[in-house]
Amino acid sequence: FAYDGDADRCLAVDENGEVVDGDKIMYICGKYMKEQGTLVNNTVVTTIMSNFGLYKAFEREGINFEKTAVGDKYENMAQNGHCLGGEQSGHIIFSKNATTGDGILTSLKVMEVILEKKQTLGKLASEIQIYPQVLKNVKVKSKAEAQDDADVQAEVQKAAEALGDTGRILLRQSGTEPVIRVMVEAPTDEICEKYVDQVIDVMKAKGHII
Repeated sequence: FAYDGDADRCLAVDENGEVVDGDKIMYICGKYMKEQGTLVNNTVVTTIMSNFGLYKAFEREGINFEKTAVGDKYENMAQNGHCLGGEQSGHIIFSKNATTGDGILTSLKVMEVILEKKQTLGKLASEIQIYPQVLKNVKVKSKAEAQDDADVQAEVQKAAEALGDTGRILLRQSGTEPVIRVMVEAPTDEICEKYVDQVIDVMKAKGHII
């Protein structure tokens, strides 16, 4: 297990040397809590940046999920009574035990699953397929104008329809920079690149890019 500076985030490395990030930890703990009858509302709260593969795995296991803006997961959990939420970064909240991320608590929860199920971390994490992701930051004149442009939105919609239930596309404004983040998750890197670039090309053609 590895913790960040003040240990509110936790990542793990399994016996195969593979990184087990926050998405995989939410899956492992969420599935175990559902089996134990302790996953309140049968729901896990994620942010919009969690990997598409996490949602596919939750759907397969019959676990509900809610997506919030980055940094808003605790508010959602508090309002709705959900007990598990987190981010890909390893910032996981177990609201029955703490009101914020606690990396040491997270590692104890993961170890509980390993011991109770008598399975290795690699085996537990192998049930979730993480999809390839391409994320490009585009410097623009106006974030709102670029994101709300009808042609840009039409291109995003076209990509979303083409991906169907095999991937997703996300446009997100940076909170601190004049940047639009264009992200696609899909079965291959080539497909991700294709749709990210198509959206960026429309932004370029419409004169939004600096």
